[in-house]
Amino acid sequence: MASGTEDAAHRFRGLDVWPTGDLLTALWEGQTRALAACLPVLPALATATAAAADRLAGGRGRLVYAGAGSSGMVAALDALDLGPTFDWPAARLVLLIAGGLDLSRGLSGAAEDDEDAGRADLAAAGGGPDDVVIGVSASGNSAYTVGILRAARERGALTLGVASSAGSPLIAAAEHPILIATGPEVIAGSTRLGAGTAQKVVLNLFSTGVMTALGNVHDNLMINVRPENAKLRRRCAAMVARIAGVDETAAAAALERHGDVRRAVLGLAGADEPLIDRLLREEGGNLRRAMARAAGHRDSAI
Repeated sequence: MASGTEDAAHRFRGLDVWPTGDLLTALWEGQTRALAACLPVLPALATATAAAADRLAGGRGRLVYAGAGSSGMVAALDALDLGPTFDWPAARLVLLIAGGLDLSRGLSGAAEDDEDAGRADLAAAGGGPDDVVIGVSASGNSAYTVGILRAARERGALTLGVASSAGSPLIAAAEHPILIATGPEVIAGSTRLGAGTAQKVVLNLFSTGVMTALGNVHDNLMINVRPENAKLRRRCAAMVARIAGVDETAAAAALERHGDVRRAVLGLAGADEPLIDRLLREEGGNLRRAMARAAGHRDSAI
């Protein structure tokens, strides 16, 4: 059986006349194969994730997501969730999608063939050596996305290429190639299926790993989530209560007084506002290290 995402697997011939239950089973099996294909890439992904976190540490650099078609939409979905979930600043996030994000006329198929447009879009975004650029293309042949990665690498940016076809231009262009061998789709070439699932998994792992390394997770808690609704405000209070060892009434009061989970926890540990500012600045926002130092300040004052 051929292994490219555009190849037609013989076992699925006649799929259009299969009973619905058999069709859905075949599609489900394709999804499970795609998920399994993510496991072998974890070592390469771990290296890329650590390198990206190092590049972005200290408040410098941006995450740049690039793609076309359905791969671009998967990239955009991961990117746009970083703000609400981890309070990732909009100024440090760039989305480069072939044809743009105006989807009122649907996805632009032709736009992915223009490498020069990809290079121009990266230049317009001011891509540079502090940035981390993630290019996503199931076939690895999207000229737009390949152009962005080639230009980003020339500018000294850290580059990741996520694709499902070995030997593809995107894999060759990336400093950190992430090859997910999902194989032929159940419906030939429909990479919104297995390859799309694998892309979503890999991007979830990558971005969550980066955000954790940058101090946006404490224990297994999303301490930088934006409390934009009642549910999330309750969640923030519960996190403060758990970390600081207080009841939720005291936690909610500390949140009201200090403004966010990190600051509330440190305030409950006895730090005043200037000390909170200094600890978070010097520890790069890492709550665990800031708490340890706050405890040291408290003990030395006794």
